[in-house]
Amino acid sequence: MNKVAVLGSGSWGTALAITLAKKGYDTNIWARRSSLAQELNENKENKQYLPGVVIPNNIYSSADLEKVIHKAKYIVMSIPTHGIREVALQLKNIIKPDSILINTSKGIEPGTLMLQHEVIEEEIPEMYERIALLSGPSHAEEVGKELPTAVVVASRISEVATEIQDLFISPKFRVYTNLDVIGVEVGGALKNVIALATGIADGLGFGDNTKAAIITRGLTEIARIGKKMGANDLTFAGLTGIGDLVVTCNSMHSRNRRAGIAIGQGKKLDTILAEMGMVVEGVRTCKATMELSKKYDVELPISKEVYNVLFEGVTPEKAVVNLMTRLKTHEVESVF
Repeated sequence: MNKVAVLGSGSWGTALAITLAKKGYDTNIWARRSSLAQELNENKENKQYLPGVVIPNNIYSSADLEKVIHKAKYIVMSIPTHGIREVALQLKNIIKPDSILINTSKGIEPGTLMLQHEVIEEEIPEMYERIALLSGPSHAEEVGKELPTAVVVASRISEVATEIQDLFISPKFRVYTNLDVIGVEVGGALKNVIALATGIADGLGFGDNTKAAIITRGLTEIARIGKKMGANDLTFAGLTGIGDLVVTCNSMHSRNRRAGIAIGQGKKLDTILAEMGMVVEGVRTCKATMELSKKYDVELPISKEVYNVLFEGVTPEKAVVNLMTRLKTHEVESVF
């Protein structure tokens, strides 16, 4: 069997490595800190990011990137979005030409407004046809425990998507394919902003009616901007649209929802991020979303109010008033 390298020793990278190792693949995990790599090798548990889940013996961890990807045909990138470009640069001169890169990070690069696959392609253009994405409603905590999960793999090349589908699929981890790379990325990134909104509503003490409204209208916003960027409408009715949005907006596994709850309860953003000690991708993505809104001249009212709360000093209570008193409009749009 081909070797697999997983770049990133957080909860998601560890869970995916375990999934692949249990299928029989020899899997290497790249950790930025040698101390964490040593801990994973010795304790067979990622106590910081995925406690209680046993790491199989056919997983090896190292802080040496070149050693980790040596002889690996499949390279899974599972690192925070702000590190994608840096790691792609490191891979540029050491990656094998027949390797396939599978990105699992969800976000948009502020400034450039590039999706993650575009960042990778810019730094490693020769990998253009050998990049895939894995996305969908998939909390690492549940995947690590082998609870039934369904995800989607996207690639411009159908053969690549099918190959990665075969790599990951198992009786507990069902994988679908999709050729809409843009739609899969947009859905996976922007759902984090909407999850912040539902968390804020929870923190304010609102109920199920409010959450249902935010999720539904949030999906409309995601589809609206996604279509402008070239995505297929139907993608947002699938796992990386409705699926990822529902799980991220409702689960306490979601860092974005938990951060939103704390904001709704009156805590400051800097304090929340420091206390969580983990990346909350929706905060960074929210800035990029507002830049996209201006670039494509698309109205994104929920995302705008989340931005105002995070960065413009608007109180959550005022943001709710702003949303509820907008000019009346139709519900159904042509995006679906």
